Amino acid sequence: MFKKSSKNLIVASGLAMALTSLGPSYAAGTATQSLTDVRQEAQIWTSYTLNPYLRVNAIKASVKDGKATLTGNVQEDVSKELAKEIALGVDGIKEVDNQIIVQSEASDQNERAINAYADVVEDATITATVKSKLLWSKYTDGLKTTVVTKLGRVTLTGTADSAEAKDLAGRLAMNTRGVVSVSNGLVVTTAKSDAKATVTKAAADAEKVFADSWITAKVKSTLLYSNNVSGSDVHVTTNKGVVTLKGILSSGAERALAIELAENVLGVKSVEAKGLTF
Repeated sequence: MFKKSSKNLIVASGLAMALTSLGPSYAAGTATQSLTDVRQEAQIWTSYTLNPYLRVNAIKASVKDGKATLTGNVQEDVSKELAKEIALGVDGIKEVDNQIIVQSEASDQNERAINAYADVVEDATITATVKSKLLWSKYTDGLKTTVVTKLGRVTLTGTADSAEAKDLAGRLAMNTRGVVSVSNGLVVTTAKSDAKATVTKAAADAEKVFADSWITAKVKSTLLYSNNVSGSDVHVTTNKGVVTLKGILSSGAERALAIELAENVLGVKSVEAKGLTF
């Protein structure tokens, strides 16, 4: 049932996109095109939409009196021929003028270069975001953690003061937008060192005074950076270290995660979430 509904949705979406793409020609109706021409264009475009081997956004089809004219570009000759055969398979299409252009290797290389650059920028953003979240957390030490991202895959290396801190660092990274997977290579120090480091860090944090505005900004940013919480739906305020969350989320799990993320931020004494519902 699910697969059938999904297929129907794809077909409906394809038809809607096809009719939309026809623009003025469709609105004009029989003034410039017959309704049969419009229907055939929609059928061709929908068939392209459902075909996994064609880049539908790069191909356009127009029909006039049973003749389909195809324009645009594809990456292979076989795709050009496939587009033609699909058009010929539509009832009423008698002729196809296939003007589709096969992209050159140079164009492909340029496209790959652009995509590679986009990936690098995205990875840099993810790395900066994860690093920031670790620095803002009261339970992890971002200064001891090296964050590397490649194609959305994050690798954490360095040391953690406890197994809990290591686990939290991994979860903070995994909950970041754009992250596909996390390899948590943090090494937990010895038990004796753990206890000493925990006490030292707790004492140092206790001596710090965090401005309410700073806390609010970091809590809000942490929620916005999370891929499992709709941060834009959460209103955050802070008064003397007490954070208040208000808003409507989609589930109890999302609400619980929002509270946990807020509690983890440096300077937060407690979280009031009675106004955060689902």
